Amino acid sequence: MVNRLKKESIKMIIGLILIMIFGIIFNTQLIIAANPEGPTRINITSNQTKVSTNTQAINISGMYIANINVTATIQNRKWKAFVGNVLGSFTLADASGSSIYDWSFSTSSGRVYATRNSTSINWGNINCSNRSVLDVENTALSHSDPSDNITATFNSSIGASHASFYVGSRQIAANRCPTINTYIGNSTQDVRFEETALFDGTSIVYATILENNIGGYDNGEYDFQMIVPENGGAGFSGSTAYYLYIEIG
Repeated sequence: MVNRLKKESIKMIIGLILIMIFGIIFNTQLIIAANPEGPTRINITSNQTKVSTNTQAINISGMYIANINVTATIQNRKWKAFVGNVLGSFTLADASGSSIYDWSFSTSSGRVYATRNSTSINWGNINCSNRSVLDVENTALSHSDPSDNITATFNSSIGASHASFYVGSRQIAANRCPTINTYIGNSTQDVRFEETALFDGTSIVYATILENNIGGYDNGEYDFQMIVPENGGAGFSGSTAYYLYIEIG
């Protein structure tokens, strides 16, 4: 009788241990989030820039001195922008890309990332960038003008307003990263289209929070819009490639 009770007690203890183990495994699987992935395809539907302004004439009589104010809006060749919408689905696929099932998704939450790094990002080490990191990028891309360089463009002071978000399983706390809000309706704003500058220990990664068909800089409806720096060297005439990643949810 005593032996049978001991055996039952041992079975109960083993059962409880197994339940605890499976519970830990299950909960661990729930909190593991997939890292951002590269998009399947990028379709450029338009690519445009500001039209140059024609010259303006001034004609005054001899012996006079004209006191004039000249207003100019000059296209900034040291920056460029990506705007658009995210289309696609969640899928359950094998290594060859064959899907057993797909789910359509809404882009109400997620992020788009852009980086100059052509190899791979250490997503497990991703965190906020800072002024020192942005200054290094200023040098790398010849952004020497303090009025429109990267540190001037992205508010790099602690307390810059942005929402908390996740990059994979890493949480980025609110109001900690250098951040901007791109325009809506050709005007400044501080609510939508948040973009932050992140750093993985090696490379800067620009991240913008996905919206869901929100009126953007030109009142067109977009899921995202972001700006990234271009090489500002005086003799540079090419273009710098950026590599995009997407994360939904």
